[in-house]
Amino acid sequence: MSFAGVYFVTPMLAPMPAESIWSVRNLITIPIIVLALLATRQLPIATEIGTRIRRRPLLLLPILACGLLVAAQLWVFTWAPLHGRGLQVALGYFLLPLVLVVIGRFLYRDRLVWWQWLAAGIAAVGVVFEIVRVGGLSWETLLVALGYPVYFVLRRTIGTAHLGGMLWEFGMLAPVALVLIVLEVARGDAFAANPALWWAAPVFAGWTGVALVLYIAASRMLTLSLFGLLSYLEPALLMVSALLIGETIARNELVLYGAVWIAVLVIVGGGIAQLVRRGRPRPV
Repeated sequence: MSFAGVYFVTPMLAPMPAESIWSVRNLITIPIIVLALLATRQLPIATEIGTRIRRRPLLLLPILACGLLVAAQLWVFTWAPLHGRGLQVALGYFLLPLVLVVIGRFLYRDRLVWWQWLAAGIAAVGVVFEIVRVGGLSWETLLVALGYPVYFVLRRTIGTAHLGGMLWEFGMLAPVALVLIVLEVARGDAFAANPALWWAAPVFAGWTGVALVLYIAASRMLTLSLFGLLSYLEPALLMVSALLIGETIARNELVLYGAVWIAVLVIVGGGIAQLVRRGRPRPV
C-alpha cells in the first residue's frame, strides 16, 4: 500500500521533474538503508561486498549496472504519474511476476504447476493481442516487465541480492544524484512554483525509502508463497491510484488488461488453494 500511496501523491510534487525527485529519493534512501542494516545487525553483509571489491575491482561494473537498472525503475515510477502514463507502468508490474515465473522455469529450472502455466498462457494471449493491435507494448511496460528480471538475475549472479547490495547500488549513484539536485536548487524554478517542495520532497523520499526497506524485509520474513501472492496487491493498487489521478483505460486496451487480470486471479486463486492444502493437518 505504501507504493500505491507514493504513486498517488507524486503529482503533488509538480513541477519538479522526475529526475530531481529520483535524486532526492536516492540520497535520502541511503541513510535509511544504513539504519535498517544497523537495526538488524546486518551491516557486515555490506562491508563484505567492499572486501570482495578490493579483491576484484571489476565487481564494481555489475554493481553499477544493478544501480542503473534500479535507478531506471525508480525514475519511471515517478515519471509515469507525472505524465499520465501510470497505467502503463502498472501493467508492467502486473506482467512482472509472470515474466519471473517463465525466467525461473527456464533459467533456474523451477518447477511450475498447471495453474501457473495457465496464468502465463492467458497473459501471453493478451500480450500477443496488444502487439498485433499496436505493434508492441509501451516502453514503460517493457522497462518494468523486462528490466526488473534482468536486475534480479544479475544481483543473484554476483551475490549481492540483499539490502547490503542495494546500499552499494544507491551509493555508487549518489554523486550523480547530488549533482542533479544541486542543479535543480540552483535553477529554482520548481521551488519557486511550489515552495512546499522544500519539505514535501524530502518527506516523500523518506516515505519511499522506508517503503523500499519494508518491501525487502517482507521478502525475507514471509514465506515465498505468501510474498508472491501479496506482490500482486501492488500493481492492483497502482492501477487504482492511476485511475484516481485521472487516467483512463481505452476500450481497445480492455483485452490486454482483462487477460492480465484473469491471469492474476488464476495465480492468486491457485496460490491460496496451495496454502490452504499445506495448512491442513495430515492424516495420522
